[in-house]
Parts: sequence; C-alpha cells; structure tokens
Amino acid sequence: MKKLISIQCLLAIGMMATAQVKTAVSEFNIAGPYAIAAPFALDTVDVQGKKFDPTSLMGSIALTSKADGRFSGSVLPSLKESKSVGLLSFYVNNADFIKGKVEVKGPKHSKLFIDGVEAGGELKLAPEHHVFTIQYLAEPNDTDSIKVCFDAPKAIPYTLDSHHPYMVHDLTDGKRVRGISLSADGQYVTITYQTTARGGNSNWNYEIRETKTQRLVVATNRNMRWMPKSIACLIDEKQGEHRSLYKVDPKTGARTIFAHNIPEGAYTISPNEDYLIFTMEEEGPKEDKEVFEVLEMDDRQPGWRKRNYLAKYDIKTGITQRITFGTKGEHLFDISQDGSKLLVGSYHSRLTKRPTTVSDIFMIDAKTLKVDTLLSAAEFLGGGSFSPDGKQVLFTGNPEAFNRIGCQLPADVTPSMTENELFLFDIATKQVTPLTKDFDPSIESVDWTWGDGQIYFSAEDRDYVNMFVLNPKTQKITKLPISGDYAYRYNIAAHAPMIAYLSYKTMEPASAYVYDLKSKKNLTFFDGVKALGEAEIGTCQDWNFTNSKGDTVYGRLYLPKDFDANKKYPMIVYYYGGCSPVSRYFESPYAPQYWNSLGYVAYILEPSGATGFGQEWASRHVNTAGRGPAEDIIEGTKKICEAHPFINANKIGCMGASYGGFMTQYLQTQTDIFAAAVSHAGIANHTSYWGEGYWGYNYSEVSMANSYPWSHRQLYVDQSPLFNADKIHTPLLLLHGNADTNVPLIESLQMFTALKLLGREVALVEVEGENHHILDYSKKEKWLATQMAWFQKWLKDDPSWWDALYPKKHL
Repeated sequence: MKKLISIQCLLAIGMMATAQVKTAVSEFNIAGPYAIAAPFALDTVDVQGKKFDPTSLMGSIALTSKADGRFSGSVLPSLKESKSVGLLSFYVNNADFIKGKVEVKGPKHSKLFIDGVEAGGELKLAPEHHVFTIQYLAEPNDTDSIKVCFDAPKAIPYTLDSHHPYMVHDLTDGKRVRGISLSADGQYVTITYQTTARGGNSNWNYEIRETKTQRLVVATNRNMRWMPKSIACLIDEKQGEHRSLYKVDPKTGARTIFAHNIPEGAYTISPNEDYLIFTMEEEGPKEDKEVFEVLEMDDRQPGWRKRNYLAKYDIKTGITQRITFGTKGEHLFDISQDGSKLLVGSYHSRLTKRPTTVSDIFMIDAKTLKVDTLLSAAEFLGGGSFSPDGKQVLFTGNPEAFNRIGCQLPADVTPSMTENELFLFDIATKQVTPLTKDFDPSIESVDWTWGDGQIYFSAEDRDYVNMFVLNPKTQKITKLPISGDYAYRYNIAAHAPMIAYLSYKTMEPASAYVYDLKSKKNLTFFDGVKALGEAEIGTCQDWNFTNSKGDTVYGRLYLPKDFDANKKYPMIVYYYGGCSPVSRYFESPYAPQYWNSLGYVAYILEPSGATGFGQEWASRHVNTAGRGPAEDIIEGTKKICEAHPFINANKIGCMGASYGGFMTQYLQTQTDIFAAAVSHAGIANHTSYWGEGYWGYNYSEVSMANSYPWSHRQLYVDQSPLFNADKIHTPLLLLHGNADTNVPLIESLQMFTALKLLGREVALVEVEGENHHILDYSKKEKWLATQMAWFQKWLKDDPSWWDALYPKKHL
C-alpha cells in the first residue's frame, strides 16, 4: 500500500511539473492603421502566372514602425473608407529558456514575427529581450478580433515597455566607439564608431569634430589619419597598381597629393613630414609542401619565415630606399622629433636560455643610414621611444630587464615576465635608470610628448586601467584625473597639451573624451550610456577579503537590477586568464551584467599572480602551477557566501578561459564547492601544452620560469588537472575552438576522455574554425548560449535550454 501511494504521489508531482499555463495578451503597442490600396491590375496574373496575393499588402508596414499608441480592445482598429495595415507589438523578457506554444486568433490576414523572423505556433525562447510583432491587414469598416495566447510551463511575463534587462544581444549589437585621435594642434578630433546589427553585419564610420565646440565638421565612412605637423588628414587610395596618399583640409575638404606611387605596407610619417618609413615584408625560404623540415618551434606558425625590413620613401623625390637588410627582420620603434634618427629593434631566438627571444636595438641616421648599436641580445625588453631631445631612450620591459635593475624582489624570486616597467637609457653613457621600480601598476602604453617633455602612460592599476604622467627630471608620477575605470586607446596631440582617450566605466560601455592638460577639464564626445540603449543593468560593488596569508584579495560582487536580499541566488565565479587581472572592461564576452539578467549574482576576484598589484603579487603566478591562485579563489568563494545569505552556497558555478580554463579544471581537483564548471580553451596537461601550442613554451617561460618537464615533475605532472582527473566530480563543460593555435583542442580532448572513462558528468563542445577567441558572430552567439545553458541545467536544475541546443542522441 505504501508503495502504491508513493507511485501515485510521484505521478501527481510529474503531472504538476508538466502542467501548462495559459497567458493571454490583452494589451499591445500599435502603429496604424494606415490607409493602403491594392495595385492597379492590368492583368489577372503576374509574369510568373500567379494571382495577386492581398496578404502581400501587410508588408507595407515595416516591423520596425514606431508605435503611436496602445490598443486593448477585442476588435482591431480599421479605417472606414479604405483598406489599412497595422502593427501590434509587445515584448517578452525571459531569464530562463521557455518552450511552449503561441497562437494568434482572429484576423483574416495577419503574420506573427518574433525578433523579426516569421514564427509559427511553436515557441522556443532562449533567454533574451524578445520583440513580438503582428502585421495585420483590415478591410474598410472591418470588425476582426485579435487574441494572442501563450501555452507554456509557466506564465509568460509580457510587457509593452521596451526597457529590458541587459541581454546577450546588448553585448554584441549596437553602436560602440572604437577609436579617437587628435590633430597636431589639438583643434580637431577624429572619432571612430562601429555599429553592429542583429545578425552580425557591422558598419564603420568616422567623425571629425572641433575640439572646443564639438561641432561636427566631417562625417564619413572612410578612415583617415592625422598628419604629425600639418593640420590635415591623410587618405590612402589605390588606383590600379598605384597607391597614393592625399592630404585633406578638415575645414574645406580640399585634397592635395602628398605621396604618389608609394610601396605596399604599413608606414610611419616623419615628424617633419618629409619622408615615410615603410615596414616591408619579404618571403623566407620555401619547403616541400608534402614533406618538410620544421626549423624551430615557431616555424609551425604560418608566415614565421617571412621577414620585415624597413624602407624610406622620400616625399620630395618619390624615391624609395631600403634601410635594413638581413635574416632577422627589423621593426621601427620611433623617429626622433627632429626626424634625424630612427630607433630600430630586431628580435631573434636564443632557445637554450631564458628568455628564448632577445633583441638588438639600433639607432640609424635617417640621411646617411649610419648605424649605432645601442644594445645587443638585450633580455626582457619591449618597445622603446626617443626623448624629445633625442638623447635618451625610454624602454618598456619586465623587472628582469637590464640585470634586474628595476626589480624589487629578492634574487631567488623570479618576477612575472608580463609585469611591465619603464627604464630610461642614456645614449651617450648607456646608463640605465629604472623609473617605476617602486610603482605597483603595470605599464601598458607609453608616450613621451614633444610639447611638454613629460611621459604619459596607461597602466593596470589593480583591476582598473588608469593614466599617469611621469616627470623624467624628478621621476615623480602623478595620476591623471581622467574619467572612467578602464582607459585605453589614447592619443596625445603632437603639439598641444591635449589627450584624447576612450574609457569604460565599470557598468557602462566605452565613452570618448578629450582631456585638456592645462585647464584640467574633460570633454565628453561620446557618452557610453547611449550604447546601452534601453537595456538596464544591475549594480556592482567592491568586495575584498583578507586571505589566510594576511593578503588583501580584491574582487567585485555584481547584483541583478531587481535584486531581493530575501531571495536565494545561484552564483557564477570568474577569475583571470593569462596574467592580467579581470579588468573593468565592460564589453567582455564573460559579462557579469548579462549573467545578472539571467538571475545569477556574480563574483569576480583577482587571485594572486595577476599583474597590476605590484611585482611581488604578480610573481606568485610563477612556478606555482595554479596552487596559490586556486587557494585564493576557494577561500574567497567560501567567505563571500558566508557574508551574503542571499547566495545559494549549494548552487555556485565557476568559469574561466585559457589560464582561467586551466584554473577551472584545477579547482575541481581541489574542492567540491562548485555545482558546475565551464572551461574554455583550458590547459589540462602542462607537459603537453608546453610543447603543443604556438606559444606553449613561451608562456611556460612566464609561468614555469627555468622549470621543465624533465626537471620539475611536481609542476608539470602533479599540478596538471589531467593527472588528478579522478578527483573531479563537478559537472564540467569543456569549450574549445578547434582551430586554436594557442591552447590546442587536444587539451580539452584529454580531459574529456579522462572524465568519460571515469563516468563523470562532462560535455565537450567544439567551435568550428575558431581560434583562441570566438569571434564569428553566429558562432559566438551559440557559444555564449552554451555556457549559460550549462549553468541553467546545473545551477537552476532546468535542462530545457541545454536539451534544446544539444538534443539527446540515442546512440
């Protein structure tokens, strides 16, 4: 009897779980009705022998027609004396996948569209802001009724308000500012925009505005670059085989020829505009395509055997002269302010000693081509630039450059190769002065200006990217009062105290600004809030904790817009990939503001090893193989749950990519606090990755400095997730572009094989033809959906979205 009762109960529960809820739409936005007439018919059929279809008249009203009122009656509006068309619309914002039916009853002639696509009765709604539109055709004095009804597992929350939670297409679509630059005198600013439509088509357009008044001068779809001295733009044109550059006056639009019949390749304009330096490319030795020799690890990369050389094009004579020649390849770093000297770098491999790539730095006389070698086989250096007087060179490099003169760590501690410093090199004496040794932020872009002789730079400053000015005489560093939390793509006027830059706020897309160094005022040329459109986002608050070692670990907690502290929320935890911190870059595909809209809280933390927090913190990425960072992540996740009762500690997911993908896998071998995990392009086996990817051994110079599989088994084997796969019990999704040249697909395949043989919950999803980053619009769309469907399955106990994306196969 007890057994019978329990079966009846289970059947009742099952019936409750599958019960459908009907939702009637009783109110609509309406556009129209608008008068329309059938065409004058000279014949009864068209050229294809088809009779006129009156329903084609519905297409006279566009799906995007703006509503001019509300409609809540049962009889559709029509006109007395003519046929008419109208458009009804409403919106559905769903945080979970919805499967059901939708039915439109009443009108003789109507069509239903969901997100611009004609729809039938079946309803499959991925979490999104959905637009429902109904075109209808009415006869004069028509009395057609309208009834729209949903039939789904739960009530459908429709609305007439176009404001909506921030969803995936708010992340991928719309207008964004992408670039900004100033004329030499700072009077004009060029702003670059990209506008992406649903489906992925992008348009690029450019504006030139007056800086002071912000008045629009030119709007064009052609890219232009400012001259370094003249107040003019350059346009690159090709007519047949001949490539020419034209100067364009921004005031009048007048064009004059600047350089005719120039070579192919990228170019740099000399400060006096009297010559161009071209970076040219020449082919390396060819191999038999069928059976061939690989010379070294990088020889696997397409084009690695090609070499760059430099050539000078003289504006006055039109003569092109080759400047460099050899087997290594050369790069132009800078041209001195007077145009007399070129700073040139040449990189080459030295495989038997770390670093495996070193650089030679030369100073070349632009007229005579006389060469002075400044540095030979220099280690751990980046780029360089001349001081305004041409007597010094400002180099970027990591703390090990110049025999660790800029390193603050003990000799037995290896700093991170991705933590960047500034060094001042005196050409006459070859003396080196470290400029940022005791400055914790990690240098990104640098500009030593001609106007005021100051050094301006952007730097990772914890999880911010800020801008600073460094006085080369006093070595004092001052933070600039710029707007936003993540500054990038800045440009300084060549002969005016003005900086143009783009910057994200933590919860806004990028804005475009010009900062006047004299008046210390910021002018806004594009407000990133506009890029949000009608999307609404939640909130973000800093949440730091002190770990068991006594360190402050920084982080951020993201909450949904309609957050209710009395509810229980599943949580997604995210952490850095590579070595840089998870910055406040708003448009990352790993977007906590999007996760919030799907009903999750999000915790982003900056575990040890990230750059931007100082040399010692960054060095914890080296020769730990994830141990220290993982301890921070586990400890932080536990503490944030303890501090916030609204977090459901039993429903926590974690996600990461690249090094973060490795960390995701490694975490599951160390803890059982996660209910689901997503690893994109993650490293499963340090040993195989070290020899596989194009940059595997290069990255190991950073993370496993002077440690090798044959000498440090405890790092390469014991710390690899693959060799601890039996400890993984968390449902794990492995995502991978199958053309990934950084972390090859075999890394995910190895872990997938292991977990399948162990009988664990694991899924592998490949993205065809994509590399380390998923860039194709439609593939990215499904890739993002795959991540969130996995979390919906395991953190919300709802597999419907996953099953819709990847239906079960009976094999």
